[in-house]
Amino acid sequence: MRVFFSAGDPSGDQHAAHVIHALRRLQPDVQACGLGGPAMRAAGCDLLAQLTDCAVMGFFRVLPLLHKFYRLYRRAEHHFRRTPPDVVVLVDFPGFNWWVARAAHRHGIPVVYYLPPQLWAWAGWRVRRMHRHVTRVLSGLEFETDWYHQRGVDARFVGHPFFDHVAETPLDPAFRSVWRTDALRNVALLPGSRRQEVLANWPTLQAAAEALHRRFPDTRFLVACYRNEHRRHCEARYLQTAASLPIHFFTNKTPEILDACTCAIQVSGSVSLELLARRKPAVVTYRVNRLYHWVGRQVIRCRFLSLPNLMLDEELYPEVLIGGDFRPHVPRIVEPIARWLSDPAALTEVTTRIDALASHAARPGASLRAAEQILDVAGVPAAGQRSDGMLRRRTG
Repeated sequence: MRVFFSAGDPSGDQHAAHVIHALRRLQPDVQACGLGGPAMRAAGCDLLAQLTDCAVMGFFRVLPLLHKFYRLYRRAEHHFRRTPPDVVVLVDFPGFNWWVARAAHRHGIPVVYYLPPQLWAWAGWRVRRMHRHVTRVLSGLEFETDWYHQRGVDARFVGHPFFDHVAETPLDPAFRSVWRTDALRNVALLPGSRRQEVLANWPTLQAAAEALHRRFPDTRFLVACYRNEHRRHCEARYLQTAASLPIHFFTNKTPEILDACTCAIQVSGSVSLELLARRKPAVVTYRVNRLYHWVGRQVIRCRFLSLPNLMLDEELYPEVLIGGDFRPHVPRIVEPIARWLSDPAALTEVTTRIDALASHAARPGASLRAAEQILDVAGVPAAGQRSDGMLRRRTG
């Protein structure tokens, strides 16, 4: 069996890698190839190109990459023509993956969209593309599955793979012995997984940390960077400001940092699901320029940025969306963190609410359930271990 994957974001690369492992548990002779990143390569996927190098957001940042995207699309189409896979699996990254879906559909290859774009938030009219080019949607969110179902799309709720990652990732005992202590409290700073997010949002996070340190001198700040280049940027920016904080920068230690922290300040993204799974409160922020902020207010149709808030349909994780200058917004970020650090009852109250949501929503097994659905679409019976049966079917 041959499966073609296309994942352009760092998180999508991780999720696709987990599905590849799950597919091999069910069908040991499966062959994976496609466009993705280092996690997929490590999982045994034969990469035609590293698509994660193109993970940018915003029209003006995409423009210089259009020629590269077109060459990658032509490479995928050539592969479909010469060596058609049994099924194509797309993971998020809608701008490019719509073209991959169209090419696969034109060659008669079934298409599965795993963790589909959030059309319900800003582009509901694009559901027509799902009807035309996608065989089945595999959603990580129950309300999203219902949204697709109401519009006649074959959608299945499989759960979110971030909860698999939390359940399967062992924590570094040496890190925990050093940083998880009752003597000092830790606040996690999560500046994002894309370079442009880090550049835009790190000054906000640092300013919030400085304000918190003035009020709580016994608090440390642990910065969870996705890549070494992100860490170098944050460290350099911090040193340039001549700030004096008990701050520590790490790469690839996000699970350990979340385990060790009391609460967090995070740039909006899927790491909010890991915060939920680890029962940690956080303030969610995101900074864009004034133009993007204005456009976003016109087109976005959902109430919240954070996925846990969307699941609950209320603001469990406080949100601060920033357009332009971040400094007037720092007090809004600091206030909930200060309340949790100073009032044990407030911290217990929010943690109890997070635990109630996580007990319902943060169940592992998404990758295996997604693999079962991919085999089903491809018409290939699973030979190995099956999932726990949590799957809910949503069809039109």
